[in-house]
Amino acid sequence: MNELELQTRETTLKEILQQAGSLALHHFNSRHPGEYTLKGAQDFLTESDTIVEQYIRQELQAAFPDDGILGEETGGDTKNSQLWVIDPIDGTANFARGIAHFCVVIAFVKDGITLLGGIYNPVTDELYFARKGAYASKNNIPLHIAKTPDLQSASFELGWSNRVPQQHYVNAYSSLLSLGANIRRGASGALALAWVAEGRTDGYAELHMNAWDCLAGLLLVEEAGGSIGRFPESHADITSGGSVLAAAPQVAQALSQATQIEIKPSAMNSTGIDYDN
Repeated sequence: MNELELQTRETTLKEILQQAGSLALHHFNSRHPGEYTLKGAQDFLTESDTIVEQYIRQELQAAFPDDGILGEETGGDTKNSQLWVIDPIDGTANFARGIAHFCVVIAFVKDGITLLGGIYNPVTDELYFARKGAYASKNNIPLHIAKTPDLQSASFELGWSNRVPQQHYVNAYSSLLSLGANIRRGASGALALAWVAEGRTDGYAELHMNAWDCLAGLLLVEEAGGSIGRFPESHADITSGGSVLAAAPQVAQALSQATQIEIKPSAMNSTGIDYDN
């Protein structure tokens, strides 16, 4: 893919993110309490998810008809080497309950490598965006990972998935708390990753996460100078999902040990810290 093709996708992605966010916000402000269903245990679905995803899919198909699209709600063909990965509303449980902490997430992947990633919170009008090897920003201001020196001053966020035995989460919580770290949960994995990239928190981990929730955020963290886990290691991994870790380099090894999620080798040296970032 040449520079012009990628630049065109970057510009279009930013526009679609903001338009889709406005659509999601309209539905959020006009929603009625209790208007949601469950796809599974603690797995929320609202009518708005489908409407926003259909809008994004329509816009991407019109602009880039040869690219593949994978959406959380409507699926897609992941065999295309150029793939858009969409979560129309991440933080659906928050959205459904009237909690203003949710976002639209879109990533562009080529041959298993995320080249572009955007996360838009329409409530706060915060547009997080990253381009591989170039930058990570929020509303065009560069992002930098936190410089938290140790665990005694660290704040982590842990996600949850019913695909993993609860005891694994209990063990991770216990380990981090015993080391003096603070732990929170905001119920939007994409925004949690964006907050790591921004330095609002020092790390995020989830033992199983779908690609549409995390690809954009992982790129943000990496381009902002953070350490990330191995997922995804191939284009095929995008279909299955996997364990996700993102953290400030100084505390990444401790988060890795507590959660048993390995750090991506290229993001660390023998001490577990990437001093180049």
